[in-house]
Amino acid sequence: MNILVTGANGQLGNKMRNLAPNSRTGKCFFTDVEELDITNLYAIRDFIKINQIDIIVNCAAYTNVDKAEDDIVTADLINNKAVENLAIATKESNATLIHISTDYVFQGNKNLPYKEYDPTEPLGIYGRTKLAGEEAIQKVECNYLIFRTAWLYSEYGNNFVKTMLRLTSEKDSLKVVFDQVGTPTYAGDLASVIFNIIENDQYKNKQKIYHFSNEGVCSWYDFAKEISYIAGTACDIQPCYSDEFPSKVKRPTFSVLDKTALKKDFQYTVPYWKDSLVKCINTINKKN
Repeated sequence: MNILVTGANGQLGNKMRNLAPNSRTGKCFFTDVEELDITNLYAIRDFIKINQIDIIVNCAAYTNVDKAEDDIVTADLINNKAVENLAIATKESNATLIHISTDYVFQGNKNLPYKEYDPTEPLGIYGRTKLAGEEAIQKVECNYLIFRTAWLYSEYGNNFVKTMLRLTSEKDSLKVVFDQVGTPTYAGDLASVIFNIIENDQYKNKQKIYHFSNEGVCSWYDFAKEISYIAGTACDIQPCYSDEFPSKVKRPTFSVLDKTALKKDFQYTVPYWKDSLVKCINTINKKN
Protein backbone atom coordinates (compact mmCIF):
# COMPACT_ATOMS: atom_id res chain seq x y z
CA MET A 1 0.00 0.00 0.00
CA ASN A 2 1.29 3.45 -0.94
CA ILE A 3 0.12 6.58 0.89
CA LEU A 4 0.51 10.19 -0.23
CA VAL A 5 0.47 12.79 2.56
CA THR A 6 0.06 16.35 1.26
CA GLY A 7 0.80 19.43 3.37
CA ALA A 8 3.51 17.39 5.07
CA ASN A 9 5.29 20.42 6.55
CA GLY A 10 2.28 21.48 8.61
CA GLN A 11 1.27 20.38 12.10
CA LEU A 12 -0.66 17.26 11.15
CA GLY A 13 1.65 16.42 8.26
CA ASN A 14 4.66 16.44 10.56
CA LYS A 15 2.91 14.22 13.11
CA MET A 16 1.99 11.81 10.28
CA ARG A 17 5.67 11.79 9.35
CA ASN A 18 6.63 11.03 12.98
CA LEU A 19 4.26 8.07 13.24
CA ALA A 20 4.92 6.57 9.80
CA PRO A 21 8.06 4.54 10.70
CA ASN A 22 6.09 2.63 13.37
CA SER A 23 3.02 2.09 11.21
CA ARG A 24 2.03 -1.07 9.34
CA THR A 25 0.43 0.93 6.54
CA GLY A 26 3.10 0.60 3.84
CA LYS A 27 5.15 3.24 2.07
CA CYS A 28 4.39 6.91 2.72
CA PHE A 29 5.23 9.79 0.39
CA PHE A 30 5.37 13.14 2.21
CA THR A 31 4.94 16.19 0.01
CA ASP A 32 4.40 19.90 0.38
CA VAL A 33 4.02 22.49 -2.37
CA GLU A 34 7.69 22.19 -3.34
CA GLU A 35 7.30 18.49 -4.18
CA LEU A 36 3.69 18.46 -5.39
CA ASP A 37 1.46 21.39 -6.34
CA ILE A 38 -2.04 20.15 -5.56
CA THR A 39 -3.56 23.10 -7.44
CA ASN A 40 -2.29 21.32 -10.58
CA LEU A 41 -4.54 18.36 -11.45
CA TYR A 42 -2.06 17.00 -14.01
CA ALA A 43 0.74 16.97 -11.44
CA ILE A 44 -1.45 15.02 -9.01
CA ARG A 45 -2.41 12.50 -11.69
CA ASP A 46 1.24 11.95 -12.60
CA PHE A 47 2.31 11.53 -8.98
CA ILE A 48 -0.44 9.00 -8.28
CA LYS A 49 0.35 7.03 -11.42
CA ILE A 50 4.14 6.99 -11.01
CA ASN A 51 4.01 6.08 -7.31
CA GLN A 52 0.90 3.84 -7.48
CA ILE A 53 -0.85 5.71 -4.68
CA ASP A 54 -3.69 3.92 -2.88
CA ILE A 55 -4.56 6.55 -0.24
CA ILE A 56 -4.20 10.33 -0.17
CA VAL A 57 -4.21 12.05 3.22
CA ASN A 58 -4.73 15.74 2.53
CA CYS A 59 -3.26 17.79 5.37
CA ALA A 60 -2.76 20.87 3.16
CA ALA A 61 -4.90 23.90 3.96
CA TYR A 62 -5.03 27.68 4.05
CA THR A 63 -5.57 28.17 7.80
CA ASN A 64 -4.98 31.89 8.46
CA VAL A 65 -8.55 32.77 9.42
CA ASP A 66 -8.10 36.56 9.47
CA LYS A 67 -5.91 36.79 6.36
CA ALA A 68 -8.39 34.69 4.38
CA GLU A 69 -10.89 37.57 4.55
CA ASP A 70 -8.58 39.61 2.27
CA ASP A 71 -7.01 36.73 0.35
CA ILE A 72 -10.16 34.98 -0.82
CA VAL A 73 -8.68 33.75 -4.11
CA THR A 74 -5.78 31.89 -2.47
CA ALA A 75 -7.90 30.51 0.35
CA ASP A 76 -10.41 29.15 -2.16
CA LEU A 77 -7.67 27.77 -4.39
CA ILE A 78 -6.11 25.71 -1.58
CA ASN A 79 -9.18 24.85 0.51
CA ASN A 80 -11.58 24.20 -2.37
CA LYS A 81 -10.14 23.96 -5.90
CA ALA A 82 -7.08 21.91 -4.89
CA VAL A 83 -9.31 19.59 -2.87
CA GLU A 84 -11.52 19.06 -5.93
CA ASN A 85 -8.38 18.19 -7.91
CA LEU A 86 -7.41 15.60 -5.32
CA ALA A 87 -10.93 14.14 -5.38
CA ILE A 88 -10.95 13.88 -9.19
CA ALA A 89 -7.54 12.19 -9.28
CA THR A 90 -8.59 9.90 -6.43
CA LYS A 91 -11.68 8.75 -8.28
CA GLU A 92 -9.80 8.22 -11.56
CA SER A 93 -7.28 5.96 -9.81
CA ASN A 94 -9.85 4.19 -7.60
CA ALA A 95 -7.92 5.34 -4.53
CA THR A 96 -9.26 6.79 -1.25
CA LEU A 97 -9.06 10.42 -0.12
CA ILE A 98 -8.78 11.20 3.59
CA HIS A 99 -9.38 14.93 3.95
CA ILE A 100 -9.10 17.21 6.99
CA SER A 101 -11.77 19.85 7.51
CA THR A 102 -12.76 22.13 10.37
CA ASP A 103 -15.27 23.13 13.04
CA TYR A 104 -15.44 26.51 11.27
CA VAL A 105 -18.02 25.08 8.85
CA PHE A 106 -20.49 25.64 11.71
CA GLN A 107 -21.85 28.95 12.95
CA GLY A 108 -21.16 28.05 16.57
CA ASN A 109 -24.49 29.10 18.05
CA LYS A 110 -25.46 25.75 19.63
CA ASN A 111 -25.04 24.63 23.22
CA LEU A 112 -24.75 20.93 22.40
CA PRO A 113 -21.89 19.21 20.53
CA TYR A 114 -22.18 19.41 16.75
CA LYS A 115 -23.03 16.21 14.92
CA GLU A 116 -21.85 15.52 11.38
CA TYR A 117 -25.30 16.10 9.89
CA ASP A 118 -26.03 19.38 11.68
CA PRO A 119 -26.62 22.37 9.36
CA THR A 120 -23.45 24.17 8.29
CA GLU A 121 -23.28 27.95 8.25
CA PRO A 122 -19.70 29.31 8.18
CA LEU A 123 -19.09 32.80 9.55
CA GLY A 124 -16.09 33.72 7.36
CA ILE A 125 -14.08 32.97 4.24
CA TYR A 126 -11.95 30.28 5.88
CA GLY A 127 -15.00 28.28 6.92
CA ARG A 128 -16.76 28.84 3.60
CA THR A 129 -13.80 27.65 1.54
CA LYS A 130 -13.31 24.60 3.77
CA LEU A 131 -17.00 23.75 3.41
CA ALA A 132 -16.72 24.21 -0.36
CA GLY A 133 -13.87 21.68 -0.31
CA GLU A 134 -16.05 19.18 1.52
CA GLU A 135 -18.85 19.69 -1.00
CA ALA A 136 -16.44 19.31 -3.93
CA ILE A 137 -15.36 15.89 -2.63
CA GLN A 138 -18.96 14.78 -2.23
CA LYS A 139 -19.86 16.01 -5.72
CA VAL A 140 -16.99 14.09 -7.33
CA GLU A 141 -18.11 10.94 -5.46
CA CYS A 142 -14.70 9.40 -4.93
CA ASN A 143 -14.01 7.10 -1.99
CA TYR A 144 -13.46 9.46 0.93
CA LEU A 145 -13.33 10.08 4.65
CA ILE A 146 -13.59 13.68 5.83
CA PHE A 147 -12.43 14.45 9.37
CA ARG A 148 -13.58 17.75 10.85
CA THR A 149 -11.31 18.80 13.67
CA ALA A 150 -10.83 21.84 15.92
CA TRP A 151 -8.24 23.83 17.90
CA LEU A 152 -5.34 21.85 16.46
CA TYR A 153 -1.93 22.12 18.13
CA SER A 154 1.38 20.26 18.12
CA GLU A 155 5.11 20.62 18.64
CA TYR A 156 5.36 22.05 15.12
CA GLY A 157 4.61 25.42 13.52
CA ASN A 158 2.67 28.26 15.09
CA ASN A 159 -0.20 27.35 17.38
CA PHE A 160 -1.93 28.38 20.61
CA VAL A 161 0.06 26.06 22.86
CA LYS A 162 3.44 27.27 21.67
CA THR A 163 2.30 30.89 21.78
CA MET A 164 1.04 30.53 25.36
CA LEU A 165 4.21 28.76 26.44
CA ARG A 166 6.20 31.74 25.19
CA LEU A 167 3.89 34.49 26.48
CA THR A 168 3.37 33.00 29.94
CA SER A 169 7.14 32.73 30.34
CA GLU A 170 7.72 36.32 29.20
CA LYS A 171 4.82 38.24 30.76
CA ASP A 172 3.60 38.79 34.31
CA SER A 173 -0.05 38.95 33.24
CA LEU A 174 -2.17 38.05 30.23
CA LYS A 175 -5.78 38.24 29.05
CA VAL A 176 -7.36 35.31 27.18
CA VAL A 177 -10.93 35.07 25.86
CA PHE A 178 -13.37 32.92 27.82
CA ASP A 179 -16.45 33.32 25.58
CA GLN A 180 -15.28 30.87 22.89
CA VAL A 181 -15.73 27.22 23.87
CA GLY A 182 -14.47 24.09 22.13
CA THR A 183 -12.02 21.22 22.49
CA PRO A 184 -8.26 21.30 21.87
CA THR A 185 -6.97 18.63 19.49
CA TYR A 186 -3.44 17.26 19.63
CA ALA A 187 -2.30 16.65 16.05
CA GLY A 188 -0.56 13.48 17.21
CA ASP A 189 -3.90 11.99 18.24
CA LEU A 190 -5.52 12.86 14.91
CA ALA A 191 -2.56 11.35 13.04
CA SER A 192 -2.85 8.25 15.22
CA VAL A 193 -6.54 7.69 14.45
CA ILE A 194 -5.88 8.13 10.71
CA PHE A 195 -3.12 5.51 10.74
CA ASN A 196 -5.26 3.23 12.90
CA ILE A 197 -8.10 3.36 10.37
CA ILE A 198 -5.73 2.68 7.48
CA GLU A 199 -3.95 -0.19 9.26
CA ASN A 200 -7.28 -1.90 9.99
CA ASP A 201 -8.60 -1.43 6.44
CA GLN A 202 -11.51 0.63 7.80
CA TYR A 203 -11.17 3.27 5.09
CA LYS A 204 -12.34 1.11 2.21
CA ASN A 205 -15.49 1.95 0.23
CA LYS A 206 -16.41 4.83 2.49
CA GLN A 207 -18.07 8.16 1.68
CA LYS A 208 -18.59 9.71 5.08
CA ILE A 209 -17.82 12.71 7.32
CA TYR A 210 -16.55 12.20 10.87
CA HIS A 211 -15.71 14.52 13.74
CA PHE A 212 -12.47 14.24 15.70
CA SER A 213 -11.12 16.30 18.57
CA ASN A 214 -9.89 15.26 21.96
CA GLU A 215 -12.42 14.53 24.70
CA GLY A 216 -13.66 17.28 27.01
CA VAL A 217 -14.67 20.93 26.75
CA CYS A 218 -12.95 24.19 27.66
CA SER A 219 -12.63 27.86 26.76
CA TRP A 220 -9.45 29.39 25.38
CA TYR A 221 -8.96 30.86 28.86
CA ASP A 222 -9.17 27.40 30.46
CA PHE A 223 -6.80 26.09 27.80
CA ALA A 224 -4.26 28.84 28.53
CA LYS A 225 -4.50 28.26 32.30
CA GLU A 226 -3.81 24.54 31.84
CA ILE A 227 -0.84 25.24 29.55
CA SER A 228 0.62 27.60 32.16
CA TYR A 229 -0.01 25.09 34.96
CA ILE A 230 1.72 22.23 33.13
CA ALA A 231 4.64 24.49 32.15
CA GLY A 232 4.96 25.77 35.72
CA THR A 233 4.85 29.47 34.82
CA ALA A 234 3.68 32.16 37.26
CA CYS A 235 1.84 34.36 34.73
CA ASP A 236 -1.46 35.85 35.98
CA ILE A 237 -3.99 34.87 33.29
CA GLN A 238 -7.33 36.69 33.36
CA PRO A 239 -10.50 35.97 31.34
CA CYS A 240 -11.85 38.53 28.88
CA TYR A 241 -14.46 38.87 26.14
CA SER A 242 -13.64 38.36 22.45
CA ASP A 243 -14.52 41.96 21.60
CA GLU A 244 -11.41 43.08 23.51
CA PHE A 245 -9.43 41.58 20.62
CA PRO A 246 -11.08 42.91 17.42
CA SER A 247 -10.88 40.56 14.43
CA LYS A 248 -11.87 40.69 10.77
CA VAL A 249 -14.00 37.59 11.20
CA LYS A 250 -16.31 36.38 13.94
CA ARG A 251 -15.24 33.02 15.32
CA PRO A 252 -17.67 30.31 16.49
CA THR A 253 -18.52 30.83 20.16
CA PHE A 254 -19.26 27.11 20.60
CA SER A 255 -17.58 24.51 18.43
CA VAL A 256 -17.54 21.29 20.44
CA LEU A 257 -17.69 18.31 18.06
CA ASP A 258 -19.69 15.14 18.73
CA LYS A 259 -17.42 12.12 18.13
CA THR A 260 -20.00 9.38 18.69
CA ALA A 261 -19.95 8.18 15.06
CA LEU A 262 -16.16 7.90 14.93
CA LYS A 263 -15.94 6.00 18.22
CA LYS A 264 -18.70 3.63 17.16
CA ASP A 265 -17.57 2.94 13.59
CA PHE A 266 -13.85 2.59 14.32
CA GLN A 267 -13.91 1.32 17.93
CA TYR A 268 -11.49 4.09 18.86
CA THR A 269 -10.90 5.49 22.34
CA VAL A 270 -10.34 9.25 22.12
CA PRO A 271 -7.79 10.72 24.60
CA TYR A 272 -8.79 13.46 27.06
CA TRP A 273 -7.50 16.90 26.08
CA LYS A 274 -5.51 17.53 29.27
CA ASP A 275 -3.68 14.20 28.97
CA SER A 276 -2.67 14.92 25.38
CA LEU A 277 -1.60 18.46 26.29
CA VAL A 278 0.81 17.06 28.90
CA LYS A 279 2.24 14.71 26.27
CA CYS A 280 2.78 17.54 23.78
CA ILE A 281 4.38 19.95 26.27
CA ASN A 282 6.69 17.22 27.57
CA THR A 283 7.83 16.57 23.99
CA ILE A 284 8.40 20.29 23.41
CA ASN A 285 10.48 20.48 26.62
CA LYS A 286 12.59 17.50 25.54
CA LYS A 287 13.32 19.20 22.22
CA ASN A 288 14.37 22.38 23.98
